[in-house]
Amino acid sequence: VRDTLMANFLGAGLVNDAFLTATKLPNLFRRMFAEGAFSQAFVPVLSEYRSLRSHDDVRELIAAVAASLGGLLTVISVVVMVAAPLIAVPIAYGFTDNPAKFDLFVEMLRITFPYLLLISLTALCGAVLNSYDRFAVPAFTPLLLNLCLILAALFAAPLFDQPAYALAWGVLLAGIVQFLFQLPFLKTIHMLPMPSVDWQDSGVKKVLALMAPAIFGVSVSQINLLLDTVLATFLPTGSVSWLYYSDRLSELPLGVFGIAIATVILPNLSRHHVAQSTQAFSQTLDWALKMILLIAVPAAVALILLAEPILVTLFYYGEVMTIRDMAMASLSLKAYAAGLIAFMLIKVLAPGFFARQDMRTPVRIGVIAMVMNMLFNLLLVIPLHSYWQVGHLGLAAATSLSAFLNAILLYFALRKQGIYEPIQGWLRFFIRLAIAVLVMLLVLIQLSNALGGLESFYSFNWTQRVGYIGLLCGAGFVGFAASLLL
Repeated sequence: VRDTLMANFLGAGLVNDAFLTATKLPNLFRRMFAEGAFSQAFVPVLSEYRSLRSHDDVRELIAAVAASLGGLLTVISVVVMVAAPLIAVPIAYGFTDNPAKFDLFVEMLRITFPYLLLISLTALCGAVLNSYDRFAVPAFTPLLLNLCLILAALFAAPLFDQPAYALAWGVLLAGIVQFLFQLPFLKTIHMLPMPSVDWQDSGVKKVLALMAPAIFGVSVSQINLLLDTVLATFLPTGSVSWLYYSDRLSELPLGVFGIAIATVILPNLSRHHVAQSTQAFSQTLDWALKMILLIAVPAAVALILLAEPILVTLFYYGEVMTIRDMAMASLSLKAYAAGLIAFMLIKVLAPGFFARQDMRTPVRIGVIAMVMNMLFNLLLVIPLHSYWQVGHLGLAAATSLSAFLNAILLYFALRKQGIYEPIQGWLRFFIRLAIAVLVMLLVLIQLSNALGGLESFYSFNWTQRVGYIGLLCGAGFVGFAASLLL
């Protein structure tokens, strides 16, 4: 709903390119300092404290970490807001030949960047709740971001000469709301953080030591996406938006299922490691890998097949989005969907190392993947842009290829170090999964042809499109689920 409203208000042109690029930087740092490196470093240490130390020691750790993280991010936020015009140049150099677009980007960067501080403190609260097996509240919290942006688009945007400013302020408001929302739930478990600055605290030092390499390792995919955004600013207008809309759809199964599974297994893996229960550790990883594949494989196949119909259903309304926008976005969506399996596998393979407080291995693998992503960008973007004007397809394909490399290297590192040993039954699992996906694919193809295919889809109204997609997705799911049941 959020992205559909954004598409209707901003389309896929200059303004949306500027807004989306402005939110990329705080989101990159958010993944690094919040959901990414911080959570991966903090949760294992917190689990260790819970297992080996007193309740008061745990409270002191949370207070010291909250003060340290908050202070560091406050400084970073102030620096970025003051130096925004200088920082904006390398991030959006392709905008510099269009002063209006560049100035719009700078102003929105200043508005949205403090979101980093707020969402990082929210992530701290969520990590504590997750460690105490209170998963519902942190999982619900991101919904508040969507609600704030939806309300900004519906009610605040008409009050601004430039509607994108309303969305930028909506992002900042969402950070405040999400942080305040979690505080009462922390109080119920007697873990409400009262910040106390202590850089010499042993727990803070340990978290920072683990965070330093993890900042790079766990955020490789986000750094790759930022590099893609920088390159996309040099491509035709609309490229940033095409990549955004396609990335959002590929992120849906990743965010709903992949991150949920990763969130649940990390504290459990950490406890198994502290208890030195290697068999339970391996069994937890084995379960997570099967769950990921059970969701990622059919999701990837369906997204590739239904890319353009889904995009048209969600975003093709009014004059701001064109048929060309839909066709272009569908190309990058297919490329991202092809890498969805790897994106989701990384989410459960990396915690196998983080739970053991081993940050070096995923960092080393992440460096390899990022370097290869740059190489893939050069090999794919230049020829695809030069000959077919679809350079954004090369960016998406390069991201997916590097993700597969990352996932494969993580898997073999887990096996080589004896951390993970597959449990019997994988061959039977793969056969069952392959049959179910094949049945789903046949159902989708036959039903799509019976409904007239993509050619007639553009002539449908909103109700018809929703019904068409709902019927396809419902039939595909029934075919997949029935095959597994049988």
